[in-house]
Amino acid sequence: MSSPATTLPTGATSEEDKKRKGVGKVLYQVRTAFKRGGRSKKGTAGPTAPAAAVITSAPPAPSAAPEPHYEGATRIPRIQIHEERAKKLGARFGLEIKPNEWHSTEGDVLRVEKSVRMRIHRECHRCHSAFGAGNECPSCHHKRCKKCTRHPPKPRSEEERQANREKREALIRRNKYLGPIIPSYDYSEDIVLKRPRKTGQDLVYKGKPRMRVRRHCHECNTLIAGNTKQPRVCDNCGHRRCGDCPRDPDARKKYPYGYPNDEPGQIFKGVYACHECRRKFPPNADDGTECSKCSHKKCSDCPRVKPKKVDPEPDPEIMESLRLRMESLKTSES
Repeated sequence: MSSPATTLPTGATSEEDKKRKGVGKVLYQVRTAFKRGGRSKKGTAGPTAPAAAVITSAPPAPSAAPEPHYEGATRIPRIQIHEERAKKLGARFGLEIKPNEWHSTEGDVLRVEKSVRMRIHRECHRCHSAFGAGNECPSCHHKRCKKCTRHPPKPRSEEERQANREKREALIRRNKYLGPIIPSYDYSEDIVLKRPRKTGQDLVYKGKPRMRVRRHCHECNTLIAGNTKQPRVCDNCGHRRCGDCPRDPDARKKYPYGYPNDEPGQIFKGVYACHECRRKFPPNADDGTECSKCSHKKCSDCPRVKPKKVDPEPDPEIMESLRLRMESLKTSES
């Protein structure tokens, strides 16, 4: 009689499997496979039901993951990006870099065009400290307000820009006409002082015409200039200017007592006045001439009348003609 088969516990088999390693483990697996095949052949002696056909089908191919969609993204070859980076690094450090030796240049990449963003810094208008991530100044604990400086400045609208341009142009025009006077001490060029004249103004001098007065010495007939060594003295003969020296133009009617600053001459001795009644003697009167008012005889105490300009007395004939004309214009009494 056959003895019943002894079965080993599962724990013992697991410990034996752990002890087998390498080639022994492989041979053990092959031997176990052959034993299982022999047992299946011995079991087919009796009539058995037909086994159901096993249909083996290939596993389905894994479906490709859908590519993510990005708005505004454009597909660019990867080699183009590497070429741009290599060009920038070569220009900066003076190196010659080949993109194909750097990274893999196969395939395409997605590039998203974004606007340039700038980091904004704010400064406290009280203590000029920079703000951190919060809205409170770390130094003076002042809360950020509109007076705090912003770097860069906030972009303005088109209307604000136009108003700022007009304001700047008005300020430039004002500074152009009312600008500060900056002194210049550069005298290398000739400075011409001129006054701008009005449009269409006539350049003719419209003042009262005056004539240059010339005095000649009556002894040597030399011009007595104003820039002589001694004032009113002839440089040729040393004669002091007197009443006999001719004047061009002549103005005896305006100066009947002589010209100012002239000495008495031999022909025109001047006009004297009585020292008692202040009555004037006739021109060129000699000593001993009686005064027409007090009968005082001219003496050395009688002063000379100071030469000055005198308005001429009106002509009696002209005055008479004016009187007759005024009488003719009078209307007869009605």
